[in-house]
Amino acid sequence: MITREQLENKQIWLYVVSLFIGAIVGMTNPTVSSFLYFTISPIIAVLLFGMFAQIPFLHLRDSLSNGRFIGALLVTNFIVVPFVVWLLTQLFPQTPPILVGVYLVLLTPCIDYVIVFTQLGRGNEKLMLAVTPILFVVQMILLPLYLWLFIGEETTNIMKVGPFVEAFLSLIMLPLLFAVFTQFWARRRPKGQSALNATAWLPVPFMALTLIVVVASQIEKVYTDFNVVVRVVPIYVLFLIIMPAISRLIAMLFRLDIGAGRALIFSSGTRNSLVMLPLALALPDDWATIAAAVIVTQTIVELIGELIYIRLIPGFVMRDQHKSTSE
Repeated sequence: MITREQLENKQIWLYVVSLFIGAIVGMTNPTVSSFLYFTISPIIAVLLFGMFAQIPFLHLRDSLSNGRFIGALLVTNFIVVPFVVWLLTQLFPQTPPILVGVYLVLLTPCIDYVIVFTQLGRGNEKLMLAVTPILFVVQMILLPLYLWLFIGEETTNIMKVGPFVEAFLSLIMLPLLFAVFTQFWARRRPKGQSALNATAWLPVPFMALTLIVVVASQIEKVYTDFNVVVRVVPIYVLFLIIMPAISRLIAMLFRLDIGAGRALIFSSGTRNSLVMLPLALALPDDWATIAAAVIVTQTIVELIGELIYIRLIPGFVMRDQHKSTSE
């Protein structure tokens, strides 16, 4: 019988297979793909509950213990990354609906599978896990500000507040509250601890299921808007190339050790695509279609990039010190 650790170690390949399954279903069976569209929100809600339950929200004080890493993380993700994203969108100008999708996905650092990518890339995944509550809170506070600064008030008026609030409350806050309640329950009751342990099995299969239903329901839109997708791919690719180099410099400036430096690089390059997808789908119809296609495209590009990251970062970008000194 497969263990949870084995499942987590194989998850990247599981996600790649899920992308292919979703693409095949979406392109060959439009009826099924149309039905799957209505399953996206509940599946993402369960996925986020499973992910949030693994984030140590009740140990927020512990996450504040490594000040240098937190400083480097905040500077990289909320000062450097927005500047890089803005610069890339100036180099590759886009229409407002495309920009919304690009900004939603690239301005929000990942809080879930980045932990596993960090582990596979021989970074300090425990340190990454500890700071996820900070990342989550800060990005939720700053995202509206970034959208207003980068897109402008006129465009943000098109993005109705009601659907965004509804999506945020039902698909992010509700799973978050259930996750925190489960953690409180686990502190006080053995059954609660058993329930919390069970939630650790949710993220990988539901991430795979989410990728299947998202790609299956959106792939036709991606294909239809292929000219849009092609225009954003250079932004995503350049982002994946640029951020490791900048993050390594920041890691040196903050005097981070090798494990923390690698964690910083993975955090800067890995984005919060599936958490942002419900917000994209809450946009007006025409905008939602394009923004969702843009975000799904980023997910595909990112997974390919992560397969390269887990080899390149420990082997070249930030090598072990004993290796670099002996060569």
